[in-house]
Amino acid sequence: MINSMIVDHGSSPKLEDIDGPKTAKEALHRMVIIPFKRRDLFGGIRKQTKGLLLFGPPGTETTMAMLAKAAASESEATFFHVSASSLTSELYGEGPKFVRTLFEVALFRSPSVIFIDEIDSFLSASLASENEAIRVLKTQSIIICYAILFSYAIAGATNKPQDLDAGVLRRLESRIYIPLPDADSRTLFFKKRLIGPEFYLPDSDIDKLVKETRGYSGNELDYLCTEASMKPITELRKLGKDWRTVLKNEVRGLKYEDFQLAMHVIRPSLGERDWEELEQWNRKFGCTPTN
Repeated sequence: MINSMIVDHGSSPKLEDIDGPKTAKEALHRMVIIPFKRRDLFGGIRKQTKGLLLFGPPGTETTMAMLAKAAASESEATFFHVSASSLTSELYGEGPKFVRTLFEVALFRSPSVIFIDEIDSFLSASLASENEAIRVLKTQSIIICYAILFSYAIAGATNKPQDLDAGVLRRLESRIYIPLPDADSRTLFFKKRLIGPEFYLPDSDIDKLVKETRGYSGNELDYLCTEASMKPITELRKLGKDWRTVLKNEVRGLKYEDFQLAMHVIRPSLGERDWEELEQWNRKFGCTPTN
């Protein structure tokens, strides 16, 4: 079961190719790539940062996973993509034994990077109503996190860092915020996606789109482009044309107005107040790596 969580690192892009914040790339380069590629440079007080927490609003999970996978690929490490829900699943039976075995397999296949998605779902702060099985699993996981060896690194991802157990936070030494795409990132996104004569938009239209898509996640921007790209197709019926027989060159190109219509369908999932809470947590507990 654990081997099925191993993702082949051969097809992963490099960190520099992924749309993501520079701080996260610097942290992954420092805590994964350099130590794994140059073990001889570490010793004494120069130690590997072994625990990383990537946190951000819903919709940034794909970016988190891609960043961790790219770091593993560049360092030629085995990449384990683990869903936190699978760690507490009844399919695996004894949770603590599964967690312990996961770390043993990671050590055997070292160097390794263990990426735990939705880490808050089983390593959150203890509650009075928490059942004994979850409490034992959590305690076992924290103990293992505390005993992380040089041969592997842990990257956890969450949308709710404020819910994590304090003991877990202490062991996830580097805590990097993955924000929603800013204006520059959205501009780059649209210019990368809107290529080809049928999808081209002038810079003036892209500038308007960037202003109107504040608060959209990367996934939502992708859905928005897909929804807008369908407008010329669905318009064919109004023009009395059959989509089954129409020639490709008879379908008009994409227009700014298509995105305006698409924004009525694809809306940002978070309000400003929601992601401001994350930014406040970042200011209090987040880490900004230095060169």
